[in-house]
Amino acid sequence: MERFTIAVDPELLREAIRLTGKKRKREVIELALRELVRKHRLAELRELAGSGLVDWTPEEFASWRETAKGQQ
Repeated sequence: MERFTIAVDPELLREAIRLTGKKRKREVIELALRELVRKHRLAELRELAGSGLVDWTPEEFASWRETAKGQQ
């Protein structure tokens, strides 16, 4: 794991800790980054819908999304 120093809005970090129930700052930041990546990947998949590259039904997509959520 790479280590580095960043400046973060302390009130924003406190609120994120409160909302997530995480104990460590690192956990909150990793959760936020994972969620950001997940949302962008889902948006990319949505853009592929109807392109012919992905032929999933909405039900298959919803099932995949729920399965992916459980793996986090």
